[in-house]
Amino acid sequence: MTLSTRRLALLVAANTALAPFAIDAYLPAMAALAAAVGASIHHAELSLSAFLAGFALGQLLFGPLSDRIGRKPVLLGGLVVFLLASLAITTVGSLPELLAWRFVQALGGGATVVNSAAIVRDCFSGREAAKVMSTMAIIMLLAPLVAPVVGSGLLYLGDWWLIFVFLAGYAAFLLWLLGTRLPETRAPGSPTASLRQVLANYASVLRHREAMGYICAASMSFAGLFAFITASPFLYLEHYGLGPELYPLVFGLNVITMAASNRLNIRLLGWRSPQQNLRLGLAIQLGVALGLVLVLVSGMESLWTMVPLIMVFAGTIGLVAPNAISALLDHFHHMSATAAALQGSIQFSCGALAGVLVGAFEVDSAWPMVGTMLGAALLGNLGLRLLAGRAGHA
Repeated sequence: MTLSTRRLALLVAANTALAPFAIDAYLPAMAALAAAVGASIHHAELSLSAFLAGFALGQLLFGPLSDRIGRKPVLLGGLVVFLLASLAITTVGSLPELLAWRFVQALGGGATVVNSAAIVRDCFSGREAAKVMSTMAIIMLLAPLVAPVVGSGLLYLGDWWLIFVFLAGYAAFLLWLLGTRLPETRAPGSPTASLRQVLANYASVLRHREAMGYICAASMSFAGLFAFITASPFLYLEHYGLGPELYPLVFGLNVITMAASNRLNIRLLGWRSPQQNLRLGLAIQLGVALGLVLVLVSGMESLWTMVPLIMVFAGTIGLVAPNAISALLDHFHHMSATAAALQGSIQFSCGALAGVLVGAFEVDSAWPMVGTMLGAALLGNLGLRLLAGRAGHA
C-alpha cells in the first residue's frame, strides 16, 4: 500500500469508528442508564435497536444524496447532527426520550458511515478494495476494544451522561479532521440522479439476485453479532455476575479474533476470491452457533464455555463483512454510495430486529441470544448459496 492509501484508510477508519464508539462505549453503563430512565436493563438495551434503526434509515436517505452532491457535505452534516443529539441524550429522563434521541443520533451517524465504503470504492476496486477495507477494519478494531474501557472509566469518573459528552467531543474532532484533511473523492461531473432515478437505483439493486446474496450474507452475520452485543450487558453483568470494571475486558476479547480474521482475510485474498473467503466465514459462524446450542442443551453453560465460542462467532465478521461489501459494490460502480446505503440499511435493520428479539422479552437466560445467532447464521449461509449461486463460489 502506498502512503496515500494508508492515509485514506486512516481517515475513513477514524470516521467509521464513530459507529462502534456510539454502540459500545455506553454498554458498561447500561445498568446505570436503565436506573436513570426508570427502566429494566432489558428495555434499556432497546436503545441499541433504536440506534441501529436510525442508522438504517440514515444510510438509506443520505447515500443517494452523497452520490448527488458529494461525500464531504453529507459527511460533515451528519457529524453535526450526531454531535447535537449526543448532547441532548445527556438530559433524558425517560425511556421514550432515550430511544428518540438515540434514533436521531443514529440518523447523523448513518450519514457518515454510508460514505466510508463509497469513498473506498471511489478510489479502489476488486481485490484491492477488499484489502483496503480489511486494513481499514483492523484500524477500526481499536474502537470496540477501547470504547467499553473508555465508557467504564467515564462511568467511574462521573456518570453515564459523561459518555455521551465524550461522543459529542469525538464528533467535533472528526468535523475538524475530515473537514481539513479528507479530499472530495466523488469524481467531478459525475451524473446526478432524480428522486425517481434514486428509487429506480434501489430497485435495480433489489432485483440483482447475486447482489442480494451478498447483502443477505453481511446482514445476517451482522444480526448475529448484534444479538450478542445487545445481550452482553445482561449476560455478563447480571447473568454471570461480572463487575462493570471487568466487562470491557471480557467484551474486548472478541477483538482478538476480529483482528486475527482480518489479517487472515488479507493473506487469503492473495490466492482466494472475496466470495470464497465470505463462504468460509459464514460456515464458521454456523458451526459456532451450533456449538453454543450444544453448550446450553448439555448444561455446560458458564463464562468459560460461552466466551470462547462467542469470540469466534464475533471475530469471523472480519472474513464476512469486507468481502461481502467489496463483492457487492463491484456490480455498482456508477452508484456505489446508493448500493452501500441500501446494504447498510438492510444490515442495520436486521441488527435492530435481532436486538428486539433479544431485549424485548425479559427472559433471564442465554437462549434468546443463542437462538437468534443460530437463526441468523442459517439464513446467511442459505441466502448466499441460493441467491449468489455459482458467483458466491467464485
